[in-house]
Order: sequence, then structure tokens, then C-alpha cells
Amino acid sequence: MNFWLVKSEPDTYGWHHFIEQGRAVWDGVRNYQARNNLKAMQVGDQVLFYHSVTSPSVVGLAQVVREAYPDPTVPDDIRWVAIELEPMLALEIPVSLAQIKAEPMLANLLLVRHSRLSVMPVSADEFELILKMGQGNNERTSE
Repeated sequence: MNFWLVKSEPDTYGWHHFIEQGRAVWDGVRNYQARNNLKAMQVGDQVLFYHSVTSPSVVGLAQVVREAYPDPTVPDDIRWVAIELEPMLALEIPVSLAQIKAEPMLANLLLVRHSRLSVMPVSADEFELILKMGQGNNERTSE
């Protein structure tokens, strides 16, 4: 299993939209590195859902439920792909970008080093630490 982080602007498509929908097509990605990350995602991979721009923070956990397929927003351009996600868990406490930057164990997180990338891999240790930070009691709840 691999771990990822995806970014979305909360006013455009926030965690509450995702919960209401119950499943999301992650499309519209037009950066080659982010596209390659989408292509690498596998069913069952876990994904941190990050609100960007306003109140930047990790707010929830999702799971990949459909691997890369041609992005339906550009049917004539096979370079771009989409995946599908389902929500798993809302974090008890959003983990802010400031908290992430202040945590030495997250210094190598791509979110800190390459902040404009919208889809990025996360190491297992980084993933677990962010989830613990978001639980408030430093315990990960079982799904």
C-alpha cells in the first residue's frame, strides 16, 4: 500500500463536498508530476485530503477506489488521467500547514519542499504522524 496527499481548495471542492458526494472523480490535474502520481495510485492506497489556499490543513483521510483512467474532462487528450476516491475518516483536529512545517519529522514532506504540487506521495512514517497529529490523543482510530 502507498500513501498520498491530494490538495483541493475548500471553497471549490472541500471535505464537506466530498462527504456529501461519497465518492469523487479526481480529474482536472494538468501538471505532469502530479499526473504521474495519479498514475501510480492503486486501489486501496490511502490519501490525505488537504485543504489549500484558505486555512491550509489536512482535514481527512480517503481511499483510492479506482485506478487511473483517461480524464473525462479532456476526452481528446490521452495524456491526462483521473482516479476515484472515497472518504474514510475526518480528522478530529485539522493538521495545519504551520504545524506540519514546525514538526522536524515532516521536514522532507513534499508539501513543505514542493508546495505547489497538487498530488504527491507521502511516506508511511509521515502519513502515520499526520494522522496521529489529527487525532488529538495521538492514537489512530481503527476503521
